[in-house]
Amino acid sequence: MKKILCLFSVIVALSFATQTWGQKYFTRDGQITFTSETPMEKIEAVNQKATSVLDAASGQVEFAVLIKGFQFEKALMQEHFNENYMESTKFPKATFKGQITDMDLVDLTKDGVYPITVKGDLMIHGVTNPVVADGKLEVKNGAIHARSSFNLSPEEYGIKIPAVVRDNIAQSLKVEVAVNYELLTNGS
Repeated sequence: MKKILCLFSVIVALSFATQTWGQKYFTRDGQITFTSETPMEKIEAVNQKATSVLDAASGQVEFAVLIKGFQFEKALMQEHFNENYMESTKFPKATFKGQITDMDLVDLTKDGVYPITVKGDLMIHGVTNPVVADGKLEVKNGAIHARSSFNLSPEEYGIKIPAVVRDNIAQSLKVEVAVNYELLTNGS
């Protein structure tokens, strides 16, 4: 009887640990913005349909975004972006797979703002490069909000900028990520 009671206690403890530490969070409405600013022109595009999953136990994080989902102020810019630069029919999405390296310093059960560092591989235009970015995880009333920004160069990803518009597009683009995660449940 004691063995059965002990086994039951272990099962209950493991079940509780899985519920607490094995939680995953997700979004289908993450926002990714990129900005190119030169003396000639400021270009900004926003995609509000980035998907992301965060594993609270391991700190692993993944993102996927459809390139055609980026919206520009001017329709012609959006057309050139998709057809001439990003070749979004050939390379329809960008992905990031990485790790929050200091997830052990984040307490998802306690409200607060936690500085984090994310390290992983960013794939754009069929080219993958390592990326390290600082950010913040904010826990508020059980909700998790993640923010980060970093710079990238189009050339690093094999994106060719024609000489005729080279002065209009910055050599380094600012990328901003804003995500509101929800707890991933079996029904999600």
